[in-house]
Amino acid sequence: MLSALPASDTLFGNPFSAFDGCFTPWDGPDFCLAFKPNSPKPVTSSSGSDDPNKTHVASVMDERRRRRMISNRESARRSRMRKQKHLENLRNQVNLVRIENRELSNGLQFLLHHCDRVRTENDWLRSERTRLRQKLSNISQILVLQQLQPSSAWPCNVVTAE
Repeated sequence: MLSALPASDTLFGNPFSAFDGCFTPWDGPDFCLAFKPNSPKPVTSSSGSDDPNKTHVASVMDERRRRRMISNRESARRSRMRKQKHLENLRNQVNLVRIENRELSNGLQFLLHHCDRVRTENDWLRSERTRLRQKLSNISQILVLQQLQPSSAWPCNVVTAE
């Protein structure tokens, strides 16, 4: 966030110029004056006794700051834990998808091999069908020719009397 500040502020001026306006509700005017390096310090009496109200306000502000710091640390820890769980979940999903991909790939290879076997068998059956049709056609032609010619022409059809 310091890189967002203009270079002139960080090199020559106040590096904490964002605190000049006392923009947070818990910051009182004394708190803002403490962070202004060129502002005059408030005048206090030198009687030796500090104002108990100011020390109480300072201790309350320190306690609030300490609680905020602890809360921020805890929030950051929870955020890191959520991120770690999310990354672990993503890793698990990647592993599951890889396993599923491998199984699908193996199944595809099996189906392609089976498809090739079926195609080969189908080609063989088609050629067998063509051969059998040709044989049937030849037998049919022989039968037609046999019926057209007289029975004496065929020596195997002659019945001998005994």
